[in-house]
Amino acid sequence: MNIIAAVDKNWAIGYQNELLVRIPNDHKHFREETTGKVVVLGRKTLETFPQGLPLKNRTNIILSRNPEYKVKDAIIVHSTEELKKELAKYSGEDIYIIGGESVYRELLVLCDTAHITKINRAYQADAYFPDLDASGEWEITEESEEQTYFDVEYTFLKYERKAKEKR
Repeated sequence: MNIIAAVDKNWAIGYQNELLVRIPNDHKHFREETTGKVVVLGRKTLETFPQGLPLKNRTNIILSRNPEYKVKDAIIVHSTEELKKELAKYSGEDIYIIGGESVYRELLVLCDTAHITKINRAYQADAYFPDLDASGEWEITEESEEQTYFDVEYTFLKYERKAKEKR
């Protein structure tokens, strides 16, 4: 399974239920990676999307503890166990965990590949992605040239779980 996020130099991902910065090329990269695939996200992340609607051209699986929660054109699951049963219907390489913080922390253990847009700046933040560099379980296997959007420098990185830790 895959996990995908844009993080700042402190592994921050958001502030007050918003992304830290909007980089068009990062959004394009996200679309290219996830279109036609399965995306797994939490309710709060869904609510940050335009009109709070699921992403088009993807199978959206929303993790919510609220048993009454319903979303048109999305699959709702209420526990990690229920999510695992649902995900068993799909190929692991077609599944992308897309946030937010609690979903990333809970599901990172299931992933072998992380697609990270690393932004070379520190922002004020209240939501974070687990620091893959500090974990010792992950290694960078691909790295793009540094890119710039106005004064924001960033790099696309692909991390893979080190072989002995693969699940």
